[in-house]
Amino acid sequence: MSDQIVLEVIEKYAQRSEVGIAKYGTTLETNNHDNYLKHLQEELMDATLYIQKLISQNKEITKLVRDHSNDAELGHKIRNLVR
Repeated sequence: MSDQIVLEVIEKYAQRSEVGIAKYGTTLETNNHDNYLKHLQEELMDATLYIQKLISQNKEITKLVRDHSNDAELGHKIRNLVR
């Protein structure tokens, strides 16, 4: 048995590796020049911003669902929110 979610993530890692190799001309395995702790910190800082954005969107969607009983109106409001 295999887990489709895991397989999708593995594929994304492979694609990301290919993009990185094309962009930087090296692999993570052979690159010994970058400051990985700094890169990690920057990526985690970005991640917290993305999380905050999703929390804000979730709050807004929850409010919209509560405030708009008409499905067509609700759909329109949500589509505008996520554009």
